[in-house]
Amino acid sequence: MAFPDDEKMKGCRPKIFGAKDKKAAKKTDRPSSSAVKSAPSSSKAQSSSPFRPLSEVRSMRLSHFLARSPSVIKTESFRVFISTWNVGGNTPTAELNLDDFIPADDHSDIYVLGFQEIVPLNAGNVLVIEDNEPAARWLALINRTLNRTVDGDADIFCHKPSLSLDSTSSRSSSNLDASFSNRSGSAIFQSSLKSIRKPYMPTQRKLLKICNCSVEMPRKSYKDACFGCPQAHINETDSSEEDEVDDRSNNASGYVVDGVISSASASSDQLKYNLVSCKRMVGIFVTVWAKKELVPHIGHVRTSCVGRGVMGYLGNKGCISVSMTLHQTSFCFICSHLASGEKEGDELRRNSDVLEILRATQFPRICRRAGQRIPEKIIDHDRVIWLGDLNYRISLSYEDTKKLLTENNWDALFQKDQLNTERDSGRVFRDWSEEKIYFAPTYKYTFNSDSYSGETATSKKKRRTPAWCDRILWHGDGIAQSSYFRGESKFSDHRPVCGSFTVEVYLLDGKSKRRTSNTNIRIGAEELLPTSKNKVTKGAGTKTT
Repeated sequence: MAFPDDEKMKGCRPKIFGAKDKKAAKKTDRPSSSAVKSAPSSSKAQSSSPFRPLSEVRSMRLSHFLARSPSVIKTESFRVFISTWNVGGNTPTAELNLDDFIPADDHSDIYVLGFQEIVPLNAGNVLVIEDNEPAARWLALINRTLNRTVDGDADIFCHKPSLSLDSTSSRSSSNLDASFSNRSGSAIFQSSLKSIRKPYMPTQRKLLKICNCSVEMPRKSYKDACFGCPQAHINETDSSEEDEVDDRSNNASGYVVDGVISSASASSDQLKYNLVSCKRMVGIFVTVWAKKELVPHIGHVRTSCVGRGVMGYLGNKGCISVSMTLHQTSFCFICSHLASGEKEGDELRRNSDVLEILRATQFPRICRRAGQRIPEKIIDHDRVIWLGDLNYRISLSYEDTKKLLTENNWDALFQKDQLNTERDSGRVFRDWSEEKIYFAPTYKYTFNSDSYSGETATSKKKRRTPAWCDRILWHGDGIAQSSYFRGESKFSDHRPVCGSFTVEVYLLDGKSKRRTSNTNIRIGAEELLPTSKNKVTKGAGTKTT
């Protein structure tokens, strides 16, 4: 049957506009909201349709993501251990004991271990090529220290070497060192850090970088929901492809570090602590480790590097920042090596480094949407910890500093500490915190000695005034520092500095579950169906909802 054009178009027009116009007209005619509620025609019109009206669907969609009741949220405390160490370009041997860097009696949930100068800061390392052998050695030693046997078996390193690495076995010191020395300059030197770190990471390591926001997580607004996050992981896709390339290259070359990489999958499942993230920039090297049971609740792992060295951008100075979430709380760890020098005014260069790091650090966006919930800048994270060789000195002569050192007069020394002075003036690290220092300056020592280098220097030009160069600061609420101390290892001209923290983490009450990588937050078709149990009749058949 032919219809006039007007009638054709009338049937094709969206009903939403007509409904909206009618609703507006009724609203102006009716004197009060009570009259609207009591109107029988309105309720009848709503019940006559088998589908929910658009207004109800819209409100349902928003309510699915809007902030939930505070009773859903709970907090739990976790222990985070932080260590920073400038190792002076020295490459470790298997005999190196890391107990001064990772205390044997510490059993924290997360370890953040930062290094500076894992290679000498010469032109070859800064400009030419990256030698990953030192990083491989440090990873092997850290793993040996963290994943030691609980009963402290004295024979842990004295058994016959195996081809896999687990929490109850490791290679002997001599075999470990021989393995590295035999490989020096060949496989380790040429292999990427991605391939070296694999044995220590969880088997599902790719999930660490994706969005693991729970569907039920509370949000301040609907914009905080991670719509379509799995499709937005461009960086994760890229890294996955690189991992696959590394897998193929390692399998083809038979590359082995310490005899353990050939069995990465089997070994990593047995580790008490898994490597969550590690990154290197010239001499700066940072690693984050977590208990295996926490790994499924860690996500959004990203790194960002800022060079502040030669010409203001090379990586001999600068920082590596690691961003991640644990349950519903975001963390940022910054490992830095700032400008050196003890001349007057050098502290201003260090201030400039800090300000530029805070400005330039930008983490890749995981959720490509406006008003993202996952932070992209350092200061936007819930909990932030800054560690490293900050290089701030003591504004006293060597003689005056030495006199106060012999008296153990830490308060008088700290009043002349440049970082303390600059913070008090508000020029740097405003609103950041640092625990009070009760240990001797950590720089500069004569190698393999307890004497400061000034005591053995042959000339004043080479003499360095002792200083607290190595520091740990934090920013944000929900952080409490329980210890702040230095280790006594003589391996470097710096002493390692350590700190223990208790951090509050937001959890969903029994509903914080990691989403699989192919999950989307969507409104399912079944949610648009009628909620009542009335039967809807269409033609000869019936359908029960």
